[in-house]
Amino acid sequence: MKIVIAPDSFKDSLSASDVASAIELGLREVFPDAELVKCPMADGGEGTVEAILAAVAGERRKSLVTGPLGTIVEARWGWLPELGTAIIEMAEASGLQLVPVDQRNACISTTKGTGELILEAVKLGARTIVLTVGGSATNDAGAGMLEALGARMLDANGLPLTPGGLALAALSTIELDGLDPRLADVRFELAADVDNPLCGANGASYTFGRQKGATIEQVDLLDRALAHFADCCRYRLGQDHSNHPGSGAAGGLGFAARAFLKAEFRPGIEMVAELTQLARHVEGSNLVITGEGRFDAQTLRGKTPLGVARVARTHKVPVIVLAGTLGEGYAEIYSHGIEAAFSLTSGPMSLADACRQAPELLRERARDVARVIKLALRL
Repeated sequence: MKIVIAPDSFKDSLSASDVASAIELGLREVFPDAELVKCPMADGGEGTVEAILAAVAGERRKSLVTGPLGTIVEARWGWLPELGTAIIEMAEASGLQLVPVDQRNACISTTKGTGELILEAVKLGARTIVLTVGGSATNDAGAGMLEALGARMLDANGLPLTPGGLALAALSTIELDGLDPRLADVRFELAADVDNPLCGANGASYTFGRQKGATIEQVDLLDRALAHFADCCRYRLGQDHSNHPGSGAAGGLGFAARAFLKAEFRPGIEMVAELTQLARHVEGSNLVITGEGRFDAQTLRGKTPLGVARVARTHKVPVIVLAGTLGEGYAEIYSHGIEAAFSLTSGPMSLADACRQAPELLRERARDVARVIKLALRL
């Protein structure tokens, strides 16, 4: 029997590699002689660099950059020297994971650190830069990133704007003369796990602003500020990119990447699956087990289990999901190639306890699934 283990990370708990190892332990209790292939995955959010470097020979690098609230943070990124490709995980420089819950503020958080990582890659001679943009703490439409790359955002008095999305409401002039000229020779790929536009009811602010610390009133102000920024960009560039799918990714950084860096959009899970050669591992297998922290209707918007299921479906291999929690609408994905989904907890448990016990819970649930499979083989 061959089983492919291809989970995402469990946010605030385990890396994708650790999740895969815990599942392997549980399966091994029931099927000690099975061929178990671990293939950690990601969909563009946190853990993407690690998932890619686990499958592709590359270098792990670290840089000190500006964090979401202006403090200096150490950000990890990947460098594939043979390909001249940098893998930049936005969450490392501008991620929600870097900001304590009581300090999250979508109005002032900045993507400047992501821009600084791009410059680090450019200095190395990168010909391709892959931006993975899940898990951001920001809602500034990529303005901070652009400023780090040399652009200037000025108000009506010619003064630089303060950091954050809310300040964009005062934008009057966008100066691009200072943009690093080396950017013109770099191809950008943007790996996102969402397809939201920049503004409106399904835009960056209304969809993700609250989880980044914005109040209901601030969400509306942020949406207006980003719409004004989009108008200024359309006037400056002669094109409107605000309604393109994915422009609302990472608080609108997807918009700036497409408009100013000519980034090509790709679903994050699609890119990771290609680099990790998931299809090659799945071919000829009997089962695929994937998973994520929360499995619900949002999974259908491009999360890891959906991407894994699409690959498995082409090879007619069944898929089972192990998730921290099963949210509203999770059963909708059963029509997309997933046979069953199981929550890790079997009773009331705090989030803190669930995160702490995640390795053991994963092992136990994988063991239980394996026992059911073993029973089915006897019937």
